[in-house]
Amino acid sequence: MSNLPSEPEFEQAYTELVSTLENSTLFEQNPEYKTALKIVSIPERIIQFRVVWEDDKNQVQVNRGYRVQFNSALGPYKGGLRFHPTVNLSILKFLGFEQIFKNALTGLNIGGGKGGADFDPKGKSDNEIRKFCVAFMRELSRHIGADTDVPAGDIGVSPREIGWMFGTYKAAQNKWEGVLTGKGGSWGGSLIRPEATGYGLVYYVEHMIKYAGQGSFKGKRVAISGSGNVAQYAAIKAIELGATVVSLSDSKGALVAEGDKSFSPEDVMAIAALKVKRKALTDFDHSGKYKYVDGARPWTHVKVDIALPCATQNEVSKEEAEALIASGARFIAEGSNMGCTQAAIDVFEAHRQAKKSEAIWYAPGKAANAGGVAVSGLEMAQNSQRVPWTSEEVDGKLKNIMEEAFKNGLETAKKYVKASEGEFPSLVAGSNIAGFVKVAAAMHDQGDWW
Repeated sequence: MSNLPSEPEFEQAYTELVSTLENSTLFEQNPEYKTALKIVSIPERIIQFRVVWEDDKNQVQVNRGYRVQFNSALGPYKGGLRFHPTVNLSILKFLGFEQIFKNALTGLNIGGGKGGADFDPKGKSDNEIRKFCVAFMRELSRHIGADTDVPAGDIGVSPREIGWMFGTYKAAQNKWEGVLTGKGGSWGGSLIRPEATGYGLVYYVEHMIKYAGQGSFKGKRVAISGSGNVAQYAAIKAIELGATVVSLSDSKGALVAEGDKSFSPEDVMAIAALKVKRKALTDFDHSGKYKYVDGARPWTHVKVDIALPCATQNEVSKEEAEALIASGARFIAEGSNMGCTQAAIDVFEAHRQAKKSEAIWYAPGKAANAGGVAVSGLEMAQNSQRVPWTSEEVDGKLKNIMEEAFKNGLETAKKYVKASEGEFPSLVAGSNIAGFVKVAAAMHDQGDWW
């Protein structure tokens, strides 16, 4: 990749996958998979376009829009749209690359992709955001479809924005089809979709806890970063299962419960209401119950059993990983994509190997946070059938998918990764290998490599 512009986020994701494949016996048993790795690491297609729109002062503004259609071996490209000023090709390639293998772990027929724009919704009026969505979708609508590419929401793209883009697509293409997921419940959306990533994360960690012989969430102290959709519903589900949630955060700082205090469902919902209005945690009345730590993430300010990074990429550093281990944490699972730096993952994996059943146990986002895209896939199925499912049906299917993702990673690690007696299997290696093998096998059968 030396002849390409620097793409640090994508290179990190690529290196993390390659290192686990090379440190397993996969290539020894199947050397031909090295060819598949070369092919799967290059997107099938990258679409880049300008988005021209008018602000409330009738001034013309322009942004860059993207769609990375990474791999369609298992089905239509599937992955979110992100509206954020940091969006660039490196970030979208990293997210799309991760999405390929995450989607494979759901067991559903969906490929991997990602898209978005360097548009910043903060400080914009509702009318300006609507105008941007319309302009963005007018171009993107040429490249997507229910059987081609089905985007969803991501950072900066809520069901409201999905609605505006869906209406634009429908007008441009004269089609009502399941071309976007995360839609409103009255016009093709799935129940449990807003909750799915956070709920699925907790369901996945439940299996980690059970396998480790550590009981359940009941009585466990849980630190969560972020305060968006994933963090909110992870907190709600953890509290429902009897855990004590002691932190939430945003880009400006962290709220940490003091003493024996903890977040209640009412607190979480109040914070969720603030986030809908694009306000910061500093606007939440936390006097007497929480300590606000300006400019910090929660990991060095808590003593917990479980850590759930749910904010953004690279939000757990090597030093923070060491602090979590020192505090006695036993489980860490990513609700965000690539939430831990490679140095942090190395710390967790070294501790797992050294301390065996007493170690902290790490689960990567491509497995642990797959619940969101899983229910997006279920939404696609409901749209195809023109039949909505009940909350209980969707939640039951979500639980099954997360259980299978855990078991798949676990058994794949046992098969391909050498481990000493008493050592927990490497979920990061197992998940990487399981997702890669499924996609590579489909590519082989379709003639992409021999």
